[in-house]
Amino acid sequence: MSLIKTTTVLLLLAMPALGLARLPPPTPAQAQLAAEKKAQAAAQAEKDKLALVASMDALSARWRSRAASEGWKANPPVSLAAPLPALVQPNTQTSPSGQPGGVMGPAAKLAPMTSEKSGTAAPSADVKKAPSKPYQQKK
Repeated sequence: MSLIKTTTVLLLLAMPALGLARLPPPTPAQAQLAAEKKAQAAAQAEKDKLALVASMDALSARWRSRAASEGWKANPPVSLAAPLPALVQPNTQTSPSGQPGGVMGPAAKLAPMTSEKSGTAAPSADVKKAPSKPYQQKK
């Protein structure tokens, strides 16, 4: 093998090891600077959120004030006292749906297994009865 091929093979073999190299931990000054930047970004995000809410409220108030003169129907605004529980709860499931503890109940165990595919159930109403006719182009 030539020197160039050997070097290329060694570099290709060393690439994964280079990808696993770790950076040194940040210095206390770098960590403090990163924490300050994170706090500034959070404050700016909160400020932007409040500005967005204020502009949405102003737009809504302006639309509502014009609605009566324009003949539009305006329903009263909906206020949310607290976040909806569905938005707060984690979206994890502890057991299969309808199966308490993940165990089939006695009624489910006694139910017959039916399947269109295996022929133990009637076909659905939307199943084709016969193949479609080929398209004939008009001459």
